[in-house]
Amino acid sequence: MPTSDFDVDSLAVYLHLTPQQVTRLAERGRLPARKVAGEWRFSRAEIHHWWEDRIGLSDEDELVEVEEVLNPPTTGGRHEEIVIADILPVEAIEIPLRARTRASVFPAMAQVAARTGWLWDPDKMAEALRAREEMHPTALDNGVALLHPRRPTPGILGQAFLALGIAPSGIPFGGGRGGLTDVFFLICSVEDRGHLRTLARLSRVIGAPGVLESLRQAPGAAAAHQIVKQAEQALAG
Repeated sequence: MPTSDFDVDSLAVYLHLTPQQVTRLAERGRLPARKVAGEWRFSRAEIHHWWEDRIGLSDEDELVEVEEVLNPPTTGGRHEEIVIADILPVEAIEIPLRARTRASVFPAMAQVAARTGWLWDPDKMAEALRAREEMHPTALDNGVALLHPRRPTPGILGQAFLALGIAPSGIPFGGGRGGLTDVFFLICSVEDRGHLRTLARLSRVIGAPGVLESLRQAPGAAAAHQIVKQAEQALAG
């Protein structure tokens, strides 16, 4: 995974902008940036978190635009989309989630993800999730938490995928709804752009009318997966 900073030209390619647009955003303080020897430099980690914040504050129309930027175009000119239903296997869904406290959510979700065979070190994942939450909670006002490590963890993952756990009652987790969270998605990513693409797509799916209410009433993993699949198909409508 690249660790060097972006310069104006490489960030322009990454963001699908022109170098002039990147420079203007940096000059206006709209991008995390610093000058080195008179040239703009952009930390990959800071740009990654800037994207996360932008996705978290976006409405449906803005999320569509974000997806168009992040998704690579295919040979036919269409944008290649992440399909949430394809990367959320039924065996990585647990209803009810066996967790009753904030601290127990991290190992519980890591163990759910490990059932796929694609997460090789659930203890390391659980610790990475806890550290990320200590830095900045991922709980949203709608009672959902989008759990993920601070950076992608390709060293412990066989591939990128999602896990889902739905607790039988709300858990104090740092979000809205009185601080209670009951729907937990775990985003397991192997590279930054894939993480952001997944985050944008997942945000659209859970933001669709009635999806969260249906997930909370789902009797089991297969039903929850079908709800996600149908909601995503409606987006393409």
